[in-house]
Amino acid sequence: MLTSLAYIFLLGLSLGYIFSKLKLPALLGMLFTGIILGPYVLNLLSTSILSISADLRQLALVIILTRAGLALDLDDLKKVGRPAFLMCFVPACFEIAGMILLAPTLLRISVLEAALLGTVIAAVSPAVIVPKMLFLMENKIGTKKSIPQLIMAGASVDDVFVIVLFTAFTGLLSGGEVSATSFIEIPVAISTGLATGVLFGLLLSVYFKRFHLRDSIKVLILLSISFLFVALEKQLKGIVPLSGLLAVMGMSATLLKTYRILAQRLSAKFNKLWVGAEILLFVLVGATVDIKYAVAAGFAAVLLIFGVLIFRLAGVYVSLLKTPLTTKERIFCMIAYMPKATVQAAIGSIPLALGLSCGKIVLTVAVLAILITAPLGAFGVDVSYKKLLLGAESDERDKTNV
Repeated sequence: MLTSLAYIFLLGLSLGYIFSKLKLPALLGMLFTGIILGPYVLNLLSTSILSISADLRQLALVIILTRAGLALDLDDLKKVGRPAFLMCFVPACFEIAGMILLAPTLLRISVLEAALLGTVIAAVSPAVIVPKMLFLMENKIGTKKSIPQLIMAGASVDDVFVIVLFTAFTGLLSGGEVSATSFIEIPVAISTGLATGVLFGLLLSVYFKRFHLRDSIKVLILLSISFLFVALEKQLKGIVPLSGLLAVMGMSATLLKTYRILAQRLSAKFNKLWVGAEILLFVLVGATVDIKYAVAAGFAAVLLIFGVLIFRLAGVYVSLLKTPLTTKERIFCMIAYMPKATVQAAIGSIPLALGLSCGKIVLTVAVLAILITAPLGAFGVDVSYKKLLLGAESDERDKTNV
């Protein structure tokens, strides 16, 4: 395992650096590192690390979502209001609808199989989006209208919504039944997750104010509780729906609200942790990619991915209607809501493992979605924010001066 970790970090850092020098997202280099080292190419990663790959990816996701929460000002989010709520599910619904319309013709699968495929593809990737939005927030870009906060919060809830739908459609295709309560789980999971996070955030704020501890110890406490949230979600499955990742963000955001000075210091600590966690996350995501599936999919699958992306962009646009955002700012939001990675890597292989007839094509399209949209979205954000966000702010200043 130690040799595998050395390969992951050294090659991940190297290819990430090379890609950044080529004006491409560093994460693309990390994804390719995973593909090269993974079991489908050179097979240099030990089975022991591959067996815990899902847990390691979740650990990295907890780190970035904790960091996101420590920068997510709830007052800014309240200002956004309705659009933040709509961004949690409308773009995903549009993309699933697009999949139901296009996939049966392009891939020759049933409508129900297309709906299942849609739930796999529709999840946006917080792991790609959150670091980009944090950069914008730290540099006060787009924050006047809370654009990064809007995108970051919507992306986090979007995953909960899509995964519940995925579970429901998987049950239907497996011959089970899905009741109305399956869909009620979505708001319940969101509510219980946020309530749990807020409660622990308040308790930690009181505790940290009363007892003097080193910031490093506080980081360990935050991480440990975050891991317990994720474990609690699994333990309560089938009893009480709860989103562990939303609880993580809720706890951190509450800490920012009640103890801002500490939250800012801890955020700096998590920035350092993310350096290693980012490499681990995207290399291990890349290691799940089977190139043979991607090549075998052909032009139809690629066309399908771009087709449903158009539906997603339309969903983002609808969510932002009647907002003060300029056309440039809305286009930026549409670009930022494109990347897919972590959820597709986590659930893309489940239909195949369950023996569903559509399992292979679901995995194939999930792999292609990662390869196409993760770098496309990340690169799009990096290239466009100066023109679309800073440019929009400059236009507004010019109008004011006139």
